[in-house]
Amino acid sequence: MAAIGNLVASTRALAASGLARPVAPNKLLAAAGALRHWGVNYAGGFAASAARFPKRVCVTDPDGSLTWADVDAQSNAAANAMAQRGVSAGDVVAVLCRNNAGFVVATAALAKLGAHVLLANTGFAGPQLGEVLERESARLLICDSEFVGLVTDAAGHHTIDVVVTDDGATPLTTPPDTLTSLIATGAQSRPRAPERAGRMVILTSGTTGTPKGATRPQSTGLDTAAAMLERIPYRNGDTTVLAAPLFHAWGFANLGLALLLGSTMVLRPRFDPEQTLADIASHRARVLVAVPVMLQRICDLPDEVLDAYDTSSLEAVVLSGSALPGALATRWMDRFGDNLYNLYGSTEVGWATIATPADLRADPATAGRPPINAQLRIVDDAGNEVAPGASGRIFVGSPLLFDGYTNGGSKEMLEGFMSTGDTGRLDSHGRLRVEGRSDDMIVSGGENVYPREVEELIERMPGVSETVVVGVPDEEFGQRLVAHVVATDPAAPPTAEAIRSHVASNLARFKVPRDVVFIRELPRNATGKVLRNKL
Repeated sequence: MAAIGNLVASTRALAASGLARPVAPNKLLAAAGALRHWGVNYAGGFAASAARFPKRVCVTDPDGSLTWADVDAQSNAAANAMAQRGVSAGDVVAVLCRNNAGFVVATAALAKLGAHVLLANTGFAGPQLGEVLERESARLLICDSEFVGLVTDAAGHHTIDVVVTDDGATPLTTPPDTLTSLIATGAQSRPRAPERAGRMVILTSGTTGTPKGATRPQSTGLDTAAAMLERIPYRNGDTTVLAAPLFHAWGFANLGLALLLGSTMVLRPRFDPEQTLADIASHRARVLVAVPVMLQRICDLPDEVLDAYDTSSLEAVVLSGSALPGALATRWMDRFGDNLYNLYGSTEVGWATIATPADLRADPATAGRPPINAQLRIVDDAGNEVAPGASGRIFVGSPLLFDGYTNGGSKEMLEGFMSTGDTGRLDSHGRLRVEGRSDDMIVSGGENVYPREVEELIERMPGVSETVVVGVPDEEFGQRLVAHVVATDPAAPPTAEAIRSHVASNLARFKVPRDVVFIRELPRNATGKVLRNKL
């Protein structure tokens, strides 16, 4: 019965998004032909969308706009040109791009070749990038010109075959090919479909160690789409300001959703809070896809800047990638309306829960409830489910679970449910509260402390913007708590004593930070996750 209920809910969600809207018979036949050729996957999604919406803008960035037909034709040409230089199905090709049209065309071309696409982090330093490329056996790197130096030796030669996505200056003794030149020389005829679709290799955030490669099928993500569309009002033909990094699972999932909905994606290579507001206003965007720290930076803009842009077109501001502070959720909705949706999950498990605006009004720190096709288990160390309200380890059951790490490993499994590595609890309404990473737990004086509870309490104080609590060695207690606090006004922060007193008035004594350190900003990676090891 549950399976039938999920099927009905999925069908309703897909229909409500406008996917069932009538399409001209000739376009429908062309789209069906594209899917027969490529399959229901990433390559097929581009070709089918080009058949349905040939003149609709697919992507716009500072260099211009490409329609869906443009992206399909350019990715055909790039795929044929790369095949001529020896790239074939099963090869690993790394893509190191900021949010731009080059990323979209390159990944579409590689999907049409059946290559395994390694999405590299734009925050990598040279040695880390080199380690990942060698570990994953990448044979080609497609990157923006600014990153060529990361794979260039002292003599000016590349340590890996390189294709640059733009024609920017690359002062090298052996200038690389550009994506533009490949498109210009490659035939625009449809490539032969590979026998087997390649996979997307998405790197984990690496906040607790070296980033691992997590493999996913190159699909258009109907399961992902149904789960999100059932809770979030994405619509056919949306204009979406996609600020979240495309190389991250969250940004890439929204690219996949755009294939299904024929959306227009507004991209910028670098996030700028005021420019984001300007893009929303000028494009009349319905959707903003971001990570929480981006909303923090927008909210921190002066009132006169916030008032200068009309953002009334926004109906869905959708977040994932890191914890959403409760104070930020309320601050955003009070200013921009109840349009905020927050997804909790991971590269490995997909989406575990979704919080709607109503959920966030009821509990601003909630991660929400499981969407259709997903289930939660909160278990103790022995694997037994705990009572509602009790803390435990979070496990997820879903068709979105990843295929495993490229090194052959995986996450802990329990009767078909996969561990997220986090701890949390369910409230009486079935909403999830995530308490933090299991390995972030601090043991102080024999008591277990999950930092998120303390952080949320401090962040609700006037004058506090953000907080991270870590444990440091202590001879008497084993570990003691240190709160790193970003003040709203660095010139007039709250006192350390006021913060300790506030925590002591609301939580147990062993949860009170012994030390309070004021810093200007928290160290973060490219997806906005706090790098606790840097504190």
